[in-house]
Amino acid sequence: MLESIGSLTGSPWIYAVVALSVLLDVFLPVLPSGVLVITAATAAAAGSTTATASVAAAQVQREVPSLLVLILCAATASVLGDLVAYRLAWRGGDRLDRAIARSRKLTTAQERLGAALSRGGGALVVIARFAPAGRSVVSLGAGAAHRKVKDFLPWSALAGVAWAGYSVGLGYFGGQWLGASWVGAAVSVLALFAAGAVAGDVMRRPAATPAPAPAPEPAA
Repeated sequence: MLESIGSLTGSPWIYAVVALSVLLDVFLPVLPSGVLVITAATAAAAGSTTATASVAAAQVQREVPSLLVLILCAATASVLGDLVAYRLAWRGGDRLDRAIARSRKLTTAQERLGAALSRGGGALVVIARFAPAGRSVVSLGAGAAHRKVKDFLPWSALAGVAWAGYSVGLGYFGGQWLGASWVGAAVSVLALFAAGAVAGDVMRRPAATPAPAPAPEPAA
């Protein structure tokens, strides 16, 4: 498989496949978009490990734009998928509201996201991008709660760039250090799953409630 994907890294098809997978996995979290991004980046690392000294500089020049385009492609598709889910949830109506009300996970995420955005922070959006199905929960929750797009979009963009950069970096440097083989790809995928497990644990933690204000002292 690495050899097959490696032959596609120099063609536009690999970017189209990555973009489609990342775009759709907000609705189908079972799609292995992260694994695909890592495998493509690992295949890109295969070129540099086999390059000779005389062509090393040219090889790096050819690969770096490919890696940058891969990051840009995955990040852009991530943001577009978030926005599509957000807009669908915004217009979902009573049926979607009832579905969210029946889901403890969606209800909790909606409440926590609303509190985070109202305080001017959206780190939860970034963390959720790494958690299994977290991207779907947060995007749908933000839309169903009618959060302002100007509050949600910048954090979605940051989450997409962070996730894409992390995934590509895992694949490329894993291939450099461990070899562009199934071993390097497997270790990189495990590192991605580990980040997802940590992110999922953070999302499951109850939101901290602010301490009650001290009662005013009685007048003398």
